[in-house]
Amino acid sequence: MLDTKLGFPPAAASPAPNPKRRRRRGGDGEAEADMREEAVERLRGVVRDSVGKHLYTSAIFLADKVAAATGDPADVYMLAQALFLGRHYRRALHVLNDARLLRDLRFRFLAAKCLEELKEWHQCLMMLGDAKVDEHGNLLDQDDGSDIYFDKDAEDHEINIKSAICFLRGKAYEALDNRDLARQWYKAAVKVDPLCYEALECLVDNYMLTCEEESELLSSLKFGKEDGWLSAFYTCLIKKHEKEHVVEAKFKELERQSCSISSSSSGQMMKNNIDVLACKAEYYHQSGEYQKCFELTSVLLERDPFHLKCTLVHLAAAMELGHSNDLYLLSCNLVKDYPQKAISWFAVGCYYYCIKKYDQARRYFCKATGLDGTFPPAWIGTGIAYAAQEEGDQAMAAFRTAARLFPGCHLPTLYMGMQYVRMHNFKLAEQFFMQAKSICPSDPLIYNELGVVAYNMKEYQNAVQWFELTLEHTSSSVNEMWEPTLVNLGHALRKLKKYQKAIPYYEKALAFPTKTLSAFSGLAYTYQLMDNFEDAITYYHKALWLKPDDQFCTEMLTSALESSCQSTARRK
Repeated sequence: MLDTKLGFPPAAASPAPNPKRRRRRGGDGEAEADMREEAVERLRGVVRDSVGKHLYTSAIFLADKVAAATGDPADVYMLAQALFLGRHYRRALHVLNDARLLRDLRFRFLAAKCLEELKEWHQCLMMLGDAKVDEHGNLLDQDDGSDIYFDKDAEDHEINIKSAICFLRGKAYEALDNRDLARQWYKAAVKVDPLCYEALECLVDNYMLTCEEESELLSSLKFGKEDGWLSAFYTCLIKKHEKEHVVEAKFKELERQSCSISSSSSGQMMKNNIDVLACKAEYYHQSGEYQKCFELTSVLLERDPFHLKCTLVHLAAAMELGHSNDLYLLSCNLVKDYPQKAISWFAVGCYYYCIKKYDQARRYFCKATGLDGTFPPAWIGTGIAYAAQEEGDQAMAAFRTAARLFPGCHLPTLYMGMQYVRMHNFKLAEQFFMQAKSICPSDPLIYNELGVVAYNMKEYQNAVQWFELTLEHTSSSVNEMWEPTLVNLGHALRKLKKYQKAIPYYEKALAFPTKTLSAFSGLAYTYQLMDNFEDAITYYHKALWLKPDDQFCTEMLTSALESSCQSTARRK
């Protein structure tokens, strides 16, 4: 069976002193056979050590001699593994084919891995054999034709080989642009063995599943009794738009479950793990707590400057906060260290977007999509950069491509709806927002946009309901990210002549450091409609302090002053 670290049979599982291999001799003949067996076993140990020291040429040379001396399938497999690790994929494939042992799952999987490296995807699928899976990721054909060489006794300590085969099938189908089958095989891989994290990572990072489908998949996984920490981690990985107390409970559950693998009874090991904290940082970003997110990712990147998942969240938070210097330094380092990765050029695009050079930003976002067409942020960034340049058609094309490639991501659909709002096509915008809601019903931004559409269509009661749902779905206490929602809700209530209910929302909006003209003017106009001219005049003045040439506030201030004078004269 494969050694999970080096890929070769471990010492305990090697074919040394196996009486079935040894001819029955007596006296000196038996002693010579023992000596030969010891010499071969020593060479096997040297091959494993050579791989451990990354001396692949030495490993290939010695493994070839061992395989020639014994002809044992395990030694042939060891040679093929050494060739694979030494990047001699054609030769490794030839050795595996020549051995005529491809009924063994290990041999077939390694041959398929060689074809994967050679980018021969159709041959890779043929090598893996025929198999079927349903849309929920359940294998319909369990017979893989495995042979006696497959060591089933070691499965408890390794990732199931069938899971690895399902994952490789998914990669092949994704490379062939058959994303539906790729999604099904990734789901099958993680269902066969939940320890196959790569399969779940592809599903989550490439947005292949909706929020509901992610939850269904997670609930269908069969974890071992000692893998409670893994179940808790997967839960934290997919729960990004939940309420704050729900998410915090998930992280506490992860800390509790991690005691089973941590030497500390308090679960401190998992609590301070970078992957776990990166999940928490992503949650802060989704909640609009960008400063909190940026501070956490800054600390994490000091610990591990090359953690790319954390780097991506750090980039997003820095761009929201307008930290152009941090973006510049980070993008320079990424381009130097990872010139062939999409995230490096995406970071450059983020820098240019932050300093409002949208044309350059778009170019680098496009370069990122050229390097990796399955990198979601680059496609969304391209669309946003086009939108910032008022190039709606190109923006819509980028968002449509993103929506097609990443069916589980609601952002492209959401941004398409926003584009239609800018075009005043509210009916079509509403359809896209409802589609986004079906993909991710827990994102409050969707409800805010639906409220904006209802308000523009003069459906003020519906607008109030959507804005209230927005505030209900915010993951934590309302922060300044939701200041526009509070103002919009105040406007909608004012339109319904519910002035007393509107005023508290304006006041909540003005409690944030980002005091806006809309909040001041809306509150002033509400007071004016209530014939409270003194307060109206006060807030019109505050609004005009922000924008002295605002026509609405200037005219309404004049009207409020006249009404106040008339009211004073009548009282006299």
